[in-house]
Order: sequence, then structure tokens, then C-alpha cells
Amino acid sequence: MNTAEGDRVDDDAADEESGSDGASDRHFVTALARGLEVLSCFKTGNNFLANHEIAQKCGLPRSTVTRLTYTLTKLGYLHLVPNSGKYRLGTATVALGSAMLAKLDVRQVARPFMQLLAAETEAIVALSTRDRLSMLYLECCRGSSIVTLSLDVGSRIPLGTTAAGRALLAGLPAPERSDLMERIRELDDAAWPRISAGIVRAVDEYEATGCCSSLGDWVKGVHGIAVPFNPGRGLPVMVMSVAGAAQAFPKDQLMHFASKLITMVKSIEENLGKMP
Repeated sequence: MNTAEGDRVDDDAADEESGSDGASDRHFVTALARGLEVLSCFKTGNNFLANHEIAQKCGLPRSTVTRLTYTLTKLGYLHLVPNSGKYRLGTATVALGSAMLAKLDVRQVARPFMQLLAAETEAIVALSTRDRLSMLYLECCRGSSIVTLSLDVGSRIPLGTTAAGRALLAGLPAPERSDLMERIRELDDAAWPRISAGIVRAVDEYEATGCCSSLGDWVKGVHGIAVPFNPGRGLPVMVMSVAGAAQAFPKDQLMHFASKLITMVKSIEENLGKMP
């Protein structure tokens, strides 16, 4: 058996072993899912990746990854960095992301309100939504304070320990929240008791106050509060958050912003409801 034939056999075996989604759903396209999985490896902090690194992250045979990265490069979704053997995201992904953001009505409606709140609080005000087990920043506004966080549009933060992630979970129906909590547990079973306790507290906090907080639970020096809302128009649940460095925003000061944040979210929902 030659190498190419061996690679195909390995890939077929991998399809049978890892294609649980495909095996149970005839509409599921495994090859497409794998290509998207490769692209999802290039998150914040992973700007340049070689085939073997992608294979490790995706849990796929290296031969499969080699063909996927070749195809994605030909289509412009990846770019091979000369003399490095590593890939980075290509301009086609930028075009897709820019088109999506430009047409995202909630972002356009929310930004003026976010700018006002950021100027008033001197904190980072962010609009985010869930992407797998992370929260993805869709819009971000800053006040003029020199003490700020290095987060911007496209940044990802954890689902289970941040104010935004907890607010997203608190705003979901209980069965959906339980499913996501189980997936978070599988990521880090040792840390799960602490993470779970924080989520449960956040759900209780949301029911009592309308917002969720994370005071050093994600990063010791970061405090944040967040409110979930449903933007409608076929969009998923989103979250508006206010966050900043702990030394600049102690607990009492940050919690003082809760009513302002809740009022802002209600204004955004009202304006979205008026749109045709």
C-alpha cells in the first residue's frame, strides 16, 4: 500500500471513529465541519500554526489537516507564511467577518448607547455573544481612562468564569444551561466545583438583581458585571457588559453601574423593536 492510499485509509477510519455527528445525521457534512474546525483553531493567541499543531488541536490525522489547509489556502481563508511552514488566517475570513459585523443591526443600534456609558463609567463596555464555550466580543467601547483592558472586537473570554459568560448562561432556559455547564465541566473537571459554584451564584444574582458579576473569578485583577438580552431578528442571546481593572473599579463602584447597564440594555431593546 502506498502512502497516499494509507492516508486515505487513515482518514476513512477517522471518519468512522470521530464522525458521531455525521453517523447520526445524514445531513451533516463532515468535511465542511473539519474545515471550519481548522479555521476555529486560529483564535486569539494562536495567530500562526503549523499543520502538526492544527492536527493536535483538532484531533485529526495530519494528512487530513494537510489537505484541509491546502484547500483553505487556495480559497484565501488561510495564508501560508513564507519560509515558516505555518499558516495564518487569510483575507477571505476578514471579508466574511467584516460583512457580518457591518450588517449586524444590534451592533449599529447599541454603539451610541455603549459610547455614552463608557464615557460615564470610564470602563470597557462590550457587546458579546456565545461562540462554543467562549464569549466573542462583537463591539467594544472605552472611556478615556488610561487604566483599561486589552480586549477588542474579536476577543474571546471564558464562558464559565466571566461576567459576560455567566450572564449568557443565566439568560438561557435551564435545560440549555445545564447542557453547556456539562460541556464546561468536561474541559476542566478539577476546576469544575469552583466554576460551577460561580455559575450558580450568578444565576441567583441575575434573578435577584437583573445582572451577573465576576469579581476576580476569571482574572484576579479584572472586575465585571453583565446583563443578557434577546435582540430578536433571528439573532441569538447576547450580553452587554461593563468591565475594568480591579484597582480602578472596586466592587462597590462597579455594582453601582448595574442600574445604568440595565437601563441601557432596555433602551437598546426598545430601539431594536422599532426597527422594520
